[in-house]
Amino acid sequence: MAKEISENIEEYLEVLYKFGSNDSYVSTTTLSKELGIAPGSVTQMLKKLEDIGFIDYVPYQGASLTDEGIKIAQKITRKHRILERFLKDVLKIKDENLHHQACEMEHSLSDEAERAICHMLEHPDTCPDDHLIPACDFDFANCDDCKNDHSDIEDIGIREFNLLSISQLSSGEKGEVLFIRGGDASLSDAMDIGLNIGSRISISDSSRSGYNVFLGDSMIEVSRDLANNIFVKTF
Repeated sequence: MAKEISENIEEYLEVLYKFGSNDSYVSTTTLSKELGIAPGSVTQMLKKLEDIGFIDYVPYQGASLTDEGIKIAQKITRKHRILERFLKDVLKIKDENLHHQACEMEHSLSDEAERAICHMLEHPDTCPDDHLIPACDFDFANCDDCKNDHSDIEDIGIREFNLLSISQLSSGEKGEVLFIRGGDASLSDAMDIGLNIGSRISISDSSRSGYNVFLGDSMIEVSRDLANNIFVKTF
């Protein structure tokens, strides 16, 4: 699907993903400033994106991503942030050049190359600016399963739904744990506090040290680092 979407559309969806959360609207002013495009042109594009089902657009309020739009935006955002991590940690590119370089490369980075970079970097959870790297859309329960699967990229199953990390959820949101990023260490840390694939949780609140989460009738605390790496399907 990504090959059928223009770079211009990907850029719009990426900005909406960056500035929107929990169905909040991103204004045309913000989009215009971030993309360097006149407000009138932004409005025309937003109407087009709504027609093809990627966003919900409300005049004078702005736009928010639909589920389909989020899926595309997460994918391109993931590629951008992994590339920034690669450029900084491996190629030692200067910090001030990371964003521009990643922007130039993200649209042409294949899924196969992205997966290889993720394995090489040992599945990072944040970019150099400490922004969360979204989960991949391969249908694995953890990164070790992905690393040990030697199938051709075309034969790997793709999730049909979006995942959010615990750190992206708001108080009261509920979800089922379906992906734990990282190797044995992340899996062990999650299991130590009672979380595993299939666990159903509800977010209570957050603190400096982490997130308070209901697991059944019990309250557990999930550290901020671990919360970045436990992904749920909300319901």
